[in-house]
Amino acid sequence: MDPSLPQNLEEYSTSSTTIKFDRPLLLLRGPIPAGTSDDPSSSPYILAFKDLPSWAAAYKSYESKIISQCEEGARIGCAITASNKCKPPWWQSLIGWKSMDLKERERCEDIELEACLVAAKEKCIGFAKEKCTMPFLNARIAVGEKEIMNKRVERMVHAASLPEESKWVYFIRSDNLGGS
Repeated sequence: MDPSLPQNLEEYSTSSTTIKFDRPLLLLRGPIPAGTSDDPSSSPYILAFKDLPSWAAAYKSYESKIISQCEEGARIGCAITASNKCKPPWWQSLIGWKSMDLKERERCEDIELEACLVAAKEKCIGFAKEKCTMPFLNARIAVGEKEIMNKRVERMVHAASLPEESKWVYFIRSDNLGGS
């Protein structure tokens, strides 16, 4: 075989040299003309959500991503904490005590891990609400010629942060967020 040719031609095939990228995400917000109260020197456009449902969907999406990431981190931390709480003290081996039964230690770690994860889940939900509320409360929503009242936006933040099973009652009472 000619030494100038590569040994394995499969390494240079289209399928092995092409990188596939994930599809691009759609823009959550789009440019709209700036209003009279906006600083015209920065740009003639501002970013805004196209409507209230897109704003609420983005809020829920980001909140769930933050909760998921927080719970993943908490799971690692809780596992380490449970292992440390359930290991026998270092001095037991020095005085000749029998080592801890592995089944007993596993049971102890399961109990500690479960208690830690329950506490962490509540903290993660609070953390996500804290991180999402201000940016989304200050976000702009394109509504054409009407102005959105602060109360209506606050109701959307409240509705987006409700558990799924209680939302239908909230929407019925609030006339689909259009009420006063």
